[in-house]
Amino acid sequence: MVSKVQIRSQFDLLSDLTNLFVEDLESYEYSKAECYQLPEVDSKDEKIIPHTIEVSQQTGAIAHKSILNAYKDIYKKEGLSSRILKRHPGLLVLKNANKESLIARIQQLNKAKAAFKECILAIDNNDARFEAVHNAIPNLITLAAYRKVHFEHESPFSVRFTWMHKHATKTLTKKMALAMLEKSAGYSNPRMIDQQSWQSLVAQEQLRVASLGDTEKLRIRRPTRVSPQVNVRYTAQNRYHVSAALPFILINPEPDVKLGTLPNYLKPDTHPRKREYDFLVDRLYLEQVTD
Repeated sequence: MVSKVQIRSQFDLLSDLTNLFVEDLESYEYSKAECYQLPEVDSKDEKIIPHTIEVSQQTGAIAHKSILNAYKDIYKKEGLSSRILKRHPGLLVLKNANKESLIARIQQLNKAKAAFKECILAIDNNDARFEAVHNAIPNLITLAAYRKVHFEHESPFSVRFTWMHKHATKTLTKKMALAMLEKSAGYSNPRMIDQQSWQSLVAQEQLRVASLGDTEKLRIRRPTRVSPQVNVRYTAQNRYHVSAALPFILINPEPDVKLGTLPNYLKPDTHPRKREYDFLVDRLYLEQVTD
């Protein structure tokens, strides 16, 4: 069993390295600092999926301060959702920084974040995990503490921002799916006219899953909230994207790197890459794995 002392020890290391990292950033010159403030989500609104997100852009010294504060924003705030984590998209372009030293610091910090996450996830039971973390570090949002710091130390063609739709996926067997549906049958669902109608719906879902072969692979592919991403491009073939949950750091780039900004989000009516999913159980986003 992971002890309170172990959790606190790992967290203290993470905190110390975060503070040193922020001090490093404060000591370096920067040629550009931009921070894209997103609306905060109240606890009462956390189940609402927004169709639009307005971005408020900060630049210069104000943005630089917000960027530094973003790396330390890991605690729950009164009235705000702890399920929908506040994201801090931004860009800090450094000049004349000690590249090797800063890269080593970021890698050390990211390693400490991974070790802290591993320590917490070693506690199997969700309730026990929450209790252990809350006792060791009150009001900590663990997912915020886990966030990796992303950076680029070469000089790409461009660094731009975009919004990405993701899916949370979970693979399961036919037996696991039927067990999940069996639990559902006992729930009350206020959207249904009555409990009998609800149980009838679940029974139909159970029949569809039961008709599959025992070796059939299934997965839940549930859409998640849209999130800001950083797109780094060298060439059309050599490019990658990472989460913009924390500000992205560009270390000593060439002056001709093309830099973008994060636009407001507007949910598209259709998407050119959208695939029509044929779900076995629509409400659970349960589908057969065919690839």
